[in-house]
Amino acid sequence: MKANSAALFFLRFVLFLSFFYHGSGILFDWFDGPGIAGFAGYMNFPVIIAVLVGIAEFTGSLAMVSGVLTRIGALNIMLVMLGAIFILHLPHGFDIMKNGYEYALTEFTIALSIFIMGPGDYTLTSIVKKDLPFILR
Repeated sequence: MKANSAALFFLRFVLFLSFFYHGSGILFDWFDGPGIAGFAGYMNFPVIIAVLVGIAEFTGSLAMVSGVLTRIGALNIMLVMLGAIFILHLPHGFDIMKNGYEYALTEFTIALSIFIMGPGDYTLTSIVKKDLPFILR
């Protein structure tokens, strides 16, 4: 159904905006981002973890906007959001105004929904081939 595909595209696009912004800020210092060293220092992470988080966010965002390897991109986003919830936000409760996990849980849930439903019809992969294995859609 076209309405479902349009809704999935809008959800994917919103995740793209958020994770492209944050992932490129970590990896490339774009948009006044902290960069790898700044993110690692702020989170008290080893540099390799900061690199992996940046890669997961950036590649997940590209998967969302293109519809290529969407489920793998959704898994990337889900892992990052689980880390954000349990490492950073959970001690502060639910309320985002108190640095709680409300927003991270919302983004996790959107990524989970896309993982379950797939990317919809508005993707680059739908131009090429429709019969891709589950994880490659």
